[in-house]
This record gives sequence, structure tokens and C-alpha cells, in this order.
Amino acid sequence: MSQAPTNAPANDPTRTPIPQRATTMPVLTDKAWRARLDRIAAHPAMRKDNITLPDNAGATLSTGLLFVGLIAFVLTVLGAFVYDPRHALGAFEIGLFTATAMSLGSMFFVMAFHSVNAGWASTVRRQFENVASVLWVCWVMLGGVVIIELVSGGVLLEWLKIPAGENHLIDAKQPFLSGGLFVARYVVYGLVWIGISQRLLALSRKQDETGDRALGRKARFMSGWGLLAFALTTAFFSFDFLMSMDFRFFSTMWGVYYFASAALSSVSVVVVILAAIRLKGRLTGAVTEEHFHDLGKLMLSFTVFWTYIAFSQYFLIWYSNIPEETAWFVYRQQTGGYMPLFLILCFGHFVVPFCILLFRRVKRSTGLLAAMGVYMILITIADMVWIVRPMVYAAGYAEANPGVGGWWLDAAGIVSPICLWGFFVVRQVTRGPLVPLKDPTMHEALKHANYV
Repeated sequence: MSQAPTNAPANDPTRTPIPQRATTMPVLTDKAWRARLDRIAAHPAMRKDNITLPDNAGATLSTGLLFVGLIAFVLTVLGAFVYDPRHALGAFEIGLFTATAMSLGSMFFVMAFHSVNAGWASTVRRQFENVASVLWVCWVMLGGVVIIELVSGGVLLEWLKIPAGENHLIDAKQPFLSGGLFVARYVVYGLVWIGISQRLLALSRKQDETGDRALGRKARFMSGWGLLAFALTTAFFSFDFLMSMDFRFFSTMWGVYYFASAALSSVSVVVVILAAIRLKGRLTGAVTEEHFHDLGKLMLSFTVFWTYIAFSQYFLIWYSNIPEETAWFVYRQQTGGYMPLFLILCFGHFVVPFCILLFRRVKRSTGLLAAMGVYMILITIADMVWIVRPMVYAAGYAEANPGVGGWWLDAAGIVSPICLWGFFVVRQVTRGPLVPLKDPTMHEALKHANYV
């Protein structure tokens, strides 16, 4: 039987009607919503003993992290007197900026998941919320750095000690490079970071109790403007505390460069946390190899993204050949002896993880992906060393480099803030349910599957 052509007149009785797609999603009634919550609660993976940890879980680990962090902090302070305050503060900031990156990246992913209504991520989102919620710890430690810089008149932030009229570049960058606005921006960072991270966690925890769908909508609305606030504060934070270590240097890609490290390191630490929880026999059926597969894809994606940003920044600075920009790389490749670290970053931050994470088997293996997560955290620390360490000695600001003999100070300074931050992360992870209990998209996460 022949069929009428699709271009027939609209009033032609022989015309075959074309089905119309629904323009709106069906509204879920309160009764249907309660029925969905009941089905989620009845799912085998949502058993209480599967989605919570024992009361004493993590006590040994958190106590160990606190002990190591405090001992390392004492050694860092001691090293400031034995060698040089610049060396000690530089090592401490390497660890601090790494921990801050992991929490900032986690806050970004929480907002991104809310904004796009990512159903698959519901069971892993709680750990991103936990890591993001300890941003206050980073902000407090950062406050110590601010106080040291201001009281001492500038340790690593040399522009604080140079009076007006003595350096044309500093004068041209006023009023940005001023102590008052520097402190004001630091306060704004804390208000934005702590406000957003704590509010999103509070909404999620409240929804665990009430199952109110409106809380999810509030989180989604907050994430919309929160992503913009995150982008601005993260970029300016990296300008203030990292790029301004060399007040002559400038890069329009610097904020994105730090964001790339934040996104990559945050996924890595969450993978490690989830793998440790799975090792304890929890989250069976709630976080599966399908979820690890997607987290592995994010690790691979941001490995490539970091490389793209790093290469683009390097290439543009090399091409334009402006002394204020190229000197930053001269310190790191020619005069400071950091060329081996540069090669380690080229191969270790891109070639190695790219070639490994390409394989589907690696992304779907909890152990292998967790090992890659630890590796990416270490390589992020190496990246922070590449940014901070040359400004201690290679730039000519201090007289003597202790060399290998000062490595214990580097290790103590880096370990101290990361372990202190890790202490609060472990406490946060073990404090409540490991997944959102009544998230509107939880049913999608529990049956999530990859097809590629």
C-alpha cells in the first residue's frame, strides 16, 4: 500500500500524520514522588549498613593524619629558622595550594552536577560535597599565610615590600597590588567558598531527612550563579597567591591553568576516597564499575585539558617574547635547574596518564583507577612545586639554596597542610550517609550503565 508524500497539503486526508514530540516533561505528582522514594529506599544497595560507616570508622586514619600534620608543621616552623623563612613558607604553600585545589575542584563538580541534573553522579556526589565542605580549613591556613606576608612586609610576595615610586611595574598595577585590597579579596574568597560549599552540603543533608524536592531546585539555582562566583574567585585567588609571586609576570590563562589542576586533582581524590570505602565493603551496588568508568573519563578529560592550557600558555609566551613573561620560564628552565621537573611534568602529567587512562579496563577497575588517582595527586603537587619553588631561590631573592640538605623541609612543608586538610576530610566522610538518600535522580544512578 502506497503512502502519501510527506509534502502533501496539510488538509489532504491521505496525509500520514507525523507524531509530535512532547515539549514538556510530565510533572511528577507528590504521590508518584513518594512512591519513587519508597522504591529507592527499598533498593538493596540502599541498606543502612551499605551506605553508612561504623561510628569509629576512620578514627585511626584521621588521628594519624593529624599527628603527622602537626609534627610536619613543627618541623616546617623549625626549618624557617634553620634555613630561610622563604623556603619554609614556599614549601607550606605548595601543600596548601594543592589541598585548596582539591576542595575547589570538588565544589565545581557539585555545582556542575546540579546544573546539568546529572543523574549518574548522584551516588558519587556526596563525596565531592564532603571534600568541598572543608574549604574553610584551606581558607584558615591561607589566613596564616596572609598574616605572615603582611606582618613581615612580604616574604614570597615581594611587591608588598617595595614602596610606591620605586618600581614602574608595581605602580602600573596599582591599586590591585595593594595590601588593603589583597586582604579584602581574601575575605571575599572565604565568604564565597565557605558560603557555597556549606550551603550545598546543608541542602543535600536536609533532603536526606525530608525528601523535599524543592531543596534540589534550590541547589540547582544556587549552582547556576555559584559557578560564575567560583570562576571569578578561583581565578583571582590564583592571581593573588601564585601569579603575583613574580609581580612582573602576567598571563591571561593563569586562572584557567589553576582550575585545570583543581578539577583533575578533585576527581582523583574522590576516586581514592570511593575506592577506600569500597574496600571496607560499603557502597556495593551504589557505586559500581560504571561510576568509576565515568570518573575515569573525567580524569582523562582533564588530563588533556590541563595539557592544552599548559601548552597554550607556554606557546603564547614563547611566541610573543615579552621579557616580563619569558623571565618566568627562564627561572625554571635555564637559571634554576628545574629543567628535569619541566620534563617530568611534560611526560608525567600528560603522556603517562593519557596512555594509561585511554584503556577501558583501567577506568573500570577500582584498584587501578585509585592508583592513578594517587599518582595524579602527586603530579599535581609536582606542578605546584614547579610554580612556587623557583620563586624562593631561582629568582634571586635569597642568597643560598640548601639543595638536597633542605629536602626534609620541603617534605615537611608540603605534607603538613595536606595531612591537616586530610584529617578534616576523613572526619567529614565518616560523619553521615555516604550517598544522598532522597535525591530526585538517585534512581538513575542506581541503574547507571556505560555503553561506550
